[in-house]
Order: sequence, then structure tokens, then C-alpha cells
Amino acid sequence: MSKPVINRLVSNNDQFIGTVLISKNELLRSGIKYLLDGYPFSIIRVASDISALDFDNTIQEPVLFIVDGNGSVEQCAKTVSHLKASYPTARVVVIANAYDLDTVRLGRSVGVDGFCLSHSSREVLVKSFELVMLGEIVLPTALLSPLLSSSEENSAMKPHDSRFETMTHTEDLRGRTLSAREAEILSHLMEGAANKVIARKLDVSEATIKVHVKAILRKIGAANRTQAAMWASTRLPNDGSSLMNRR
Repeated sequence: MSKPVINRLVSNNDQFIGTVLISKNELLRSGIKYLLDGYPFSIIRVASDISALDFDNTIQEPVLFIVDGNGSVEQCAKTVSHLKASYPTARVVVIANAYDLDTVRLGRSVGVDGFCLSHSSREVLVKSFELVMLGEIVLPTALLSPLLSSSEENSAMKPHDSRFETMTHTEDLRGRTLSAREAEILSHLMEGAANKVIARKLDVSEATIKVHVKAILRKIGAANRTQAAMWASTRLPNDGSSLMNRR
């Protein structure tokens, strides 16, 4: 696979996202192409495996790779590892019929940004891809049960164990850390600004703002914009710095 010129395939209005689909399953390939039709994720290449990809210098660097994870787990991991080495700024989503925790751990170790189920609805897949492009890690809800079970086991620790209290406090703060853009959007929510108004102020699409708002609500545990604004009014200074991710 020859390396293309480094030119991100995204237009100035963030409405065009160059996407490469890698799968041996013709039905899955056709289904993904159909589901993404009319959305910003534009399929620029489709291949059965990584060796079949052939980029020339007229093709800009892809921003998102969608990799079929229904075959060999080891082969999928090798594919993702190769993609990440060749395109370190690109996002990689694996799509499969099912996952287990070991597969997800292996995937994360090689750089997978999201894990999607092949039977998900169009809306779920598109929103998952959008969240991945915003830097979020996407996991199927079905994987949360064993993770929650593990959390329940941790809760059996002594309530006055200082090590446990410190760990819980640290993890809570980490989970509520907002990116600079999220903190900026949250400050506008405190002002009562609508998504369209915020999008105009930040010079991005309204769809992008909607995805950010959903991520903010999830991170702070708010059910709606009003709760988010109330939550922020007691925790977020005017410049939004206290909860910004400084990484």
C-alpha cells in the first residue's frame, strides 16, 4: 500500500469525512455503504483486506477506517496496527456481530477507537462514528454488564479504606473531564444559547454541536441542557478551565 500525500479529506465545513471500508463480506460492505449514503462519511475506498488497498497520490489521506472484525481476531489486530502505523491521525472503528472483553482489550492495545455491532441501526452507527471522530471511545452497551459487575465487586471494599476513597475520587474527576471545546460549548449552554447559535459562534456545523452536547451530558450525568447548565453554574468558572482536559 503506497502512502498518499498527507491531506486530510475533510472540507472546510466539516461535512466530508474520507472513509475506507475493509471487509471480505460483500453483504456487510454493501450494507455499510447503504447506511452511510447521505451522511458526511464518504466511502473513498472499499477493499477485502489491507493488501488490496492501493492509494495513489491523487487520493487524500483517509480520516476514518471501518474494519470488519468478524474474522480472525489476531488478523484484525494486525490490520489495525498497520493502519495506525501508516495513518496515525486517522480513527479506526471495528464492526462485528459480537465482542468479548478480551477482544476489546486487544483492540484497544493496537489503537481501535470504537467497537460497533453490525446489527446496529443507521442512527446508532452514524452517531458512534461521529463520537469516534470527536475523540470518544465507543463500546457496545452489552459490554457494560461485566464492567458493572466488576464495579460492584469493588464496592465491597471497606467504606473507610482511604485507598478506595482516593481512587474513587480520582476516577470521578477523570470521568467528568471536559475537552476545551466541550467546556466552551457548556459555557454557551449556561447562557441559554441554542445549538444553531453556538454552531455559528464556533464556526462549525450544528450536527457537530449536537454530538458535543450529547457527550457533555453523558460525562456530567445530566439528563438535559437545563441540568447541564445548572451543574456547570456551580463548577465551571467563566473561562471553563477547571474541567478542561489539559492533555
